[in-house]
Amino acid sequence: MASTANAANAIQWLNDNEDACIGRLMDWLKIPSISTDPAYKADVQTAAEFARDHLAESGLDVEIMPTGDPAGAGHPVVLAQCPGSPDYAGPHVLFYGHYDVQPVDPVDLWDNPPFEPVLQGEADTRRIVARGACDDKGQVSMFLEALRAWKESGGPVAGGVRMTVLLEGEEESGSVNLERFVTQNAAMLGKCDVCVISDTGMLRRGRPAITYGVRGLAYTEVTLHGPSHDLHSGMWGGKIPNPINELSKILAQLWDDDRKITIPNFYDGVRTLTAEERAEWKGLGIDDEAALKGIGFPPEASVGEAGFSMTEREWARPTAEINGIFGGYTGHGAKTVIPAHATAKVSFRLVDDQDHVKIRDLFFAWLDERTPPGCRWEKTDHGGGSPATCATDSAPLDAARKAVAQACGIEPAMIKTGGSIPVAGLLKQDLGLETIFMGYGLEDDRVHSPNEKFEIQCWRLGAHSHAQLLEQLWTINA
Repeated sequence: MASTANAANAIQWLNDNEDACIGRLMDWLKIPSISTDPAYKADVQTAAEFARDHLAESGLDVEIMPTGDPAGAGHPVVLAQCPGSPDYAGPHVLFYGHYDVQPVDPVDLWDNPPFEPVLQGEADTRRIVARGACDDKGQVSMFLEALRAWKESGGPVAGGVRMTVLLEGEEESGSVNLERFVTQNAAMLGKCDVCVISDTGMLRRGRPAITYGVRGLAYTEVTLHGPSHDLHSGMWGGKIPNPINELSKILAQLWDDDRKITIPNFYDGVRTLTAEERAEWKGLGIDDEAALKGIGFPPEASVGEAGFSMTEREWARPTAEINGIFGGYTGHGAKTVIPAHATAKVSFRLVDDQDHVKIRDLFFAWLDERTPPGCRWEKTDHGGGSPATCATDSAPLDAARKAVAQACGIEPAMIKTGGSIPVAGLLKQDLGLETIFMGYGLEDDRVHSPNEKFEIQCWRLGAHSHAQLLEQLWTINA
C-alpha cells in the first residue's frame, strides 16, 4: 500500500473512540426518518444531511441528490465518492445502505420512546434500543465509523479504495424511486465492480456470517368493493356478497393442503434446492426449537410448505403472506353491518430467478378470476424488488471472508436470509453487480417491532470487519 497506515491502526482508533462513535449513532437515531409517512419528510431530509456531514468529515466528496418526479418529490439519496489512491488496483466498491426507518406503531409497546435511544445492559449485553438501531442506521454506522477510523488514524480516505457510497431514504417504503435513480445514474454507478451492503445478520451470537442470497418482494394491497354503502346485516345478510366474507374465502385459496401456493406459474424461476446445500445448511447447527421458543411458539408450530425444513423454507422457498386485513366495523361493541368493502395487504417473498412484476400480475389475474358476482377489485402495487443469489467464488467475497475472520477471530458462515433488499436484485439485473452482504444483526433484534435493538458487541465486530475489508481489497487486482 502507498500508506504506512493499516487496518490495525484504524481498529485501534475505533477501540479508543468507541464511545464517541456510539454517541454519533445515538444522535442519528434521534431523527425520526420514517419514509412512508409524509409527515416526516423534513426529518428524513435531516437524517440525510446527518449522513452527508458524517461522510464529508471522513474526507469523501458527498452530495444530497433529489429523487422522484418532479425532482424532490421523493426522499433524497446521499451519494459520496472517493477516487482511491493512485496505486490502488482493486475493485471499485459501491457501499449501499439506507437511513430511513419503519413506523413505530404500536407506540405503547415500547419501553422507551422509539426516537429517544437508550443504552441498556452491561458488558457483553450492552445494547442500543431505538427505532433504526439495527435496521439500518446502526449497521450503516459500522461502515461510516470504519471510514472515519482510517482517516483519523492517518490512513488515506476510505483506506485508499475506489469507493462510491449510496445511502437511500426510501428502502422502508418500497424504494419507489430507486430504480429511476439507478437508471439516471447508470453511467456513474456502472463503474463500480461490486456492492457491499450491511443490512443482514449473523448466524448467531459469536458467529458472524456473510449472506449470499436475499429474497425478493412483491407487495400489494387489494380492496374488494361490494354494495354502494354499509348495509343492515339483518336485512341484507345472506342475500348479497359480503366483501369481508368473500375476500376471506378467496385469500384462503392461496395455499393448498401442503401449504404450497396455488397461483398458476408462481414457481417459475425457483431453483431446485441441491442435496449439497441442504447438507451444508443442516451442518450450520441452527436450533429451530430455540428460534420458535424465542417468539413464544412450541416446536409443533414449525409449519410451512411440506417437504422443507424451517431453514430451507426461509432461504430457498417463496411465500405468500397476508400482512393485514380489515373492513366493516372494528370499534368497541357491536354494529351489525355488511361492509361496502374489505381490504387486505398481501405480500410475496421471492427467491432465485422469480420476477416480482410477473408475480404481481399473476396474483392480480388470479383475483380477477375469482371476482364475486356484482363486486369489483381495486388493486394497488406498493412496490417490490428482485431476489438476488450471488456468486460465492469471487475475489471480493474472498476478501470479505478474510476481513471478517480477522476481525472476529472465526470464519464467517455462508448463509441466505428470508429478508429482502431490493437494491441487490436491481443492481444485479441492471448493472451486473454482485453484492456482498456483511451484516451483524441478531435474530432477536426485534427489527420492525417495538423495542428494536442493536448490540454493541455486534456493532464493534461490524466496524472492525469493515475496517479490515478496506485493507483486504488491496490484495485484489481488478
